[in-house]
Amino acid sequence: MMMTTTPHKVAVLVAGSWGTALASVLADNSMNVSLWSRNAEQVNEINTRHTNHKYLPDAQLPVNLRATTSMEEAVTGATAVLLVAPSSVIREVAAQAKPYVSEDTLIIHATKGFETDTLKRMSTVIAEELNRNEEDIVVLSGPSHAEEVVNKRPTTVVVACRNEEAAERAQDLFISPYFRVYTNPDATGVEVSGALKNIIALGAGLSDGLKFGDNAKAALITRGLAEIARLGAAMGANPLTFAGLAGVGDLVVTCTSTHSRNWRAGSMLAQGMPVAEVLKTMGMVVEGVRTTQSAHTLAEQYDVEMPITEQLYQVLFKGKSPKLAVEDLMGRGRTHEIEEIARATKENWLR
Repeated sequence: MMMTTTPHKVAVLVAGSWGTALASVLADNSMNVSLWSRNAEQVNEINTRHTNHKYLPDAQLPVNLRATTSMEEAVTGATAVLLVAPSSVIREVAAQAKPYVSEDTLIIHATKGFETDTLKRMSTVIAEELNRNEEDIVVLSGPSHAEEVVNKRPTTVVVACRNEEAAERAQDLFISPYFRVYTNPDATGVEVSGALKNIIALGAGLSDGLKFGDNAKAALITRGLAEIARLGAAMGANPLTFAGLAGVGDLVVTCTSTHSRNWRAGSMLAQGMPVAEVLKTMGMVVEGVRTTQSAHTLAEQYDVEMPITEQLYQVLFKGKSPKLAVEDLMGRGRTHEIEEIARATKENWLR
């Protein structure tokens, strides 16, 4: 007699571009996927036309991917719940899901940012709302544009968790011929990388919009990585994480692709468009704007120097001219490229 196995049920919350793309990966892996959205019209489109035109206009979704407006229907009986809501509403969505989440349900999130009011990482927020151990929350991140993932372009990401078993369970759910998944124990580093790279992508778009060229953008990306690693290390991350997929990998793809919302927003800012108008024109969440505000406060809290973040903060929230911001960055006082190494070397000289 042939043995059959019941596919895993995975709830994906919510149906934005990244949530829909990851739901498609799971559906392609023969998972029983329930994609939740508040928008009944969007749910009907996904279920009848197998498209999500607002967020992924050129994509055809798997026919076995089902959407629902019912949180109870989406989450009840799920062996895994994937939260992909914007950082501003992740707490609210987690709270809505809580009554239907089982104790043994695997919790994964793929949201990049900090909670603005508390400056908490997303895994902390989710753990609080679901009454879970934060070390059991899995973080999915890496260089991965939704537009490419949903069209099965080769993509590699990382799932990070202190709980190795939980990370491997998530890896097994997502890994496929076109979606390669690595594990990493440093959830803090992966989350910090994913959040802060959006700030640097805003700067890259701004630089490109001002026609400053490839040299300037390469420097911006490189020095941006130094800022990310500096704050991340202060927050307890492993510095090696920033040289991996969630660090330099995600930073490069977000700073160099027109798929990137943050890059596009930065380019619009360079043309003199006000921040409010940029966000309205985009029609989708631009996490880098909110994250710039959070990172500015975190830099002060941890006493970490973040000059690129500081200048973007001035542009976004203080009305500073983008051109003047870049000029001020270029006109900074002389310093060592690797500040921490230079400091340690100087201390050795003085011994």
